[in-house]
Amino acid sequence: MTPDEQLMTIQELAQYLGVPVGTLYQWRYRREGPPGFRVGRHVRYRQSDVQEWIERQLQASRVG
Repeated sequence: MTPDEQLMTIQELAQYLGVPVGTLYQWRYRREGPPGFRVGRHVRYRQSDVQEWIERQLQASRVG
């Protein structure tokens, strides 16, 4: 598995982004945050999807 394909837990992503876990759950509910998917009962995020989401956020903040 390449680093871009590596999966992150919701706790790891929260720590990486510096936001509370609850914020990620809210973003997920509102479809605002990075795309995640379920593995059984657990939510996982691909590192490449997170990086793409961050880039889109940066572009949007520059435009807006």
